[in-house]
Amino acid sequence: MIYRLQRKFILISGISLVAVFGIIFAVICVMNVSSTTREMDRLTDVIASHDGTFPRPDARSDAQRPDPEEREQRAPFDFDIERGASFNREAPFTTRYFTVWFESGEITEASLDSISSVTQEEAYGYAEKAVAKRGERGWLSGFRYKLFDTESGQAVVFVDGSMSLSVSYGVIASVGGVLFGSGLVILLLIVVFSRRAVTPAAESYEKQKQFITDANHELKTPLTLILTNLDIAESQVGKNEWLEDIRSEGERMTQLVDQLVTLSRMDEEKQRPDHTEFSLSEAVSDTVFEFRHLAERAGKRLNVDLESGIRYTGNEEAVRKLLSILMDNAVKYCDEGGEICVSFGQKRHPVLKVENSYRDAGAVELDRLFDRFYRADKARTYMGGFGIGLSIAKAIAAKHNSEISANRKGEDRIGFKVVFKKR
Repeated sequence: MIYRLQRKFILISGISLVAVFGIIFAVICVMNVSSTTREMDRLTDVIASHDGTFPRPDARSDAQRPDPEEREQRAPFDFDIERGASFNREAPFTTRYFTVWFESGEITEASLDSISSVTQEEAYGYAEKAVAKRGERGWLSGFRYKLFDTESGQAVVFVDGSMSLSVSYGVIASVGGVLFGSGLVILLLIVVFSRRAVTPAAESYEKQKQFITDANHELKTPLTLILTNLDIAESQVGKNEWLEDIRSEGERMTQLVDQLVTLSRMDEEKQRPDHTEFSLSEAVSDTVFEFRHLAERAGKRLNVDLESGIRYTGNEEAVRKLLSILMDNAVKYCDEGGEICVSFGQKRHPVLKVENSYRDAGAVELDRLFDRFYRADKARTYMGGFGIGLSIAKAIAAKHNSEISANRKGEDRIGFKVVFKKR
């Protein structure tokens, strides 16, 4: 069981790691592509604001140019444009772009002076596709375009963003590789250190199971001798109150030891009971009616609603034990003169519900009912059992990949639900 928990821990850690790294990678991708798109949009805005051409620093008048002292104070590689955008002084010469003009929906002119990889026919084709998309901006075959109005009609400017996109994709690929490699290393470290972390717990758990096994052998012998000697004593002196008390306690101790051994065997990770197909409806019906007379003698009403013909693949003996535990628990804890309701049917999976009236249901800690040695009755009376039965029931359900849960109906009714899932 310890190593099963280790595997769950590794799985949860791995999923968390993938989720976190995935979010980081997605954010980096979005930020990178968005940054590239914004830069391309700045270029298209400047070109569009200058009627399809990129303004050059030397195109400004002498009054617009900074004096030598001011140029020394400013970054030598920046120049300002009237719209407030700042660019590298080589931007007008390194930016690859072309512009196509329209008039009355017809292409009238195309400027290809700043690009050599696009022919006039290709430029016309790009322009027609951009207009057909009916959007002001967009990407088209590595070009970022913008549609804008002119005095004589409309125009569309295309800025070559293939180099910027290539750089962005390269960065994204590098980040992805780093994150993937880091994730593998972290996952490997989790596997290595988790094994070391659970080793002390695993050793302690094995010692605990060995202690239960040893205690079983050590207790079985004296309990057997006590009960055997009781038979001899009763045959000689007859039955009396004191001998009956000794027998009752001896049988109770024997039952406790048997349950501890059963629970210990249930925890064996490698143990897998033989699974065969059987009638689950019959198993439920047989178990319920075994407790009918016991409930009636205790003055408790038993209402049953069972669906027939439901079959299930599992260990029939273990499943019947689970059913017996739930019925025994219901009969023991049902209020005197109370009601026990058992329903069984199938929707997606076979579902069993066992409910009973219990005046102290509001005080029951539902999340602890399946803990070992937990008792709902704080007085821990003999009729309440040992607090192990529900732990065994949960272990049986887990062995069958099924689910068992406790629920409360108001302040005076408690129940259990078992969903028999198929393996």
